[in-house]
Amino acid sequence: MGGVCCRPQPIDFDGEVNLFHFVLLRCVGKGAFGKVRVVQHKQTRDLYALKYINKSKCVKMKAVPNVIQERRLLEEVDHPFIVNLRYAFQDDENCFFVLDLMLGGDLRFHLERLGSLEEDVVRFYVAQLSSAIAFLHDIGIMHRDIKPDNILLDEKGNAHLTDFNIAVHFSERRLNGIAGSMAYMAPEILAKRGYTCHVDWWSLGVCAYELLFGRRPFRGRTNSDFTYSITKDPLKWPEDAEKKCSRPGMLVLKGLLDRDTSRRFGCKPDGEGYQELRRHSWFKSIDWDTLETKEQIPPFVPDAKKANFDASHELEELLLEDNPLKAKARKANQDNLSIEMRQMEDKFTSYDFKKMQRRSYYPHNQHLISMATATSSGMASSRPTTPANELRVDSGITINNNSMDIPTPDTDGIPQDKELLSEKDYR
Repeated sequence: MGGVCCRPQPIDFDGEVNLFHFVLLRCVGKGAFGKVRVVQHKQTRDLYALKYINKSKCVKMKAVPNVIQERRLLEEVDHPFIVNLRYAFQDDENCFFVLDLMLGGDLRFHLERLGSLEEDVVRFYVAQLSSAIAFLHDIGIMHRDIKPDNILLDEKGNAHLTDFNIAVHFSERRLNGIAGSMAYMAPEILAKRGYTCHVDWWSLGVCAYELLFGRRPFRGRTNSDFTYSITKDPLKWPEDAEKKCSRPGMLVLKGLLDRDTSRRFGCKPDGEGYQELRRHSWFKSIDWDTLETKEQIPPFVPDAKKANFDASHELEELLLEDNPLKAKARKANQDNLSIEMRQMEDKFTSYDFKKMQRRSYYPHNQHLISMATATSSGMASSRPTTPANELRVDSGITINNNSMDIPTPDTDGIPQDKELLSEKDYR
């Protein structure tokens, strides 16, 4: 007779996006609440990265506001050097982010493998990332967690900023909560004297220093030692610094790592700080007019024949996963949800970048705005960050593999000033 019940259901590609629209491919990352997989859209055949977060674990770890806030901020962001959101949706078990695919690995992976990077490579990354940071600040967003782990390469070697879990809108009101990974935190955060988007330029300076010299500029054995080093110690150079970095490069690092934000590179108002950085002699080899179109050939190209990420994630998915991801129809009855699950149901809304409509969720700017989508998955191909390592909310600071956030409610119940501390950043 034939198995009528086993025939595949037709997929409505004109309807709301869901997991049935994608073919699930290899697993490339793992976090506290979910994983990251490569997926292919069944209609367009485009490849993306699927970051999925288990709702129950999210509720248990008090991370619901973080996930919702990240979803909302990503809807406002679209830039050549950012891992952009392309689709968002949920089912009964998970929240899904479909992002630009980055196959070149993160800079932490390459730094640990190579020890340090050549000056021309670091200069190229700093130029690309400064473009992304300037864009974010121009639309009123500060990232607050710029570090090599959150910088991903596409297969051609272009750098992209990812992980907006503790990103936040900013205004004239300065924030006071400790936020970020401690080794990359600006001194004004640790000094608790209030801060704004200037902290991202400091973090970029720490990243550039670490990529060039294979070590961070400020260190400490304890939290208090680390805080003192970041807020008080003079900037020192390794003995072989002049062999690895030119004097103009050192001047850029010194400018980014200036504790006085009135002098720190990138921090002058109205975009002048970014323009000042672009004019610096260290960047004379950078063609800024073609940088964002990715016409320039990156000085470092990841080896496409090797896995630029931990291959054990795929093996674990095959052998150990007791609840493998698969597309499931949603349950009709959603009346008995907990408050947290209801919040995710209502506020983690679906998103489709092809519909070209982005919404500003800034409390003082709730109107719809139009932002053209300049890139597609074909232009940016590398893996996104390991999912949800940094999606916790709690009332205090603890040091472990999960991050801790302190919510400060805004008009929509989503925290805007949060904390993030991670064990690996205290080493």
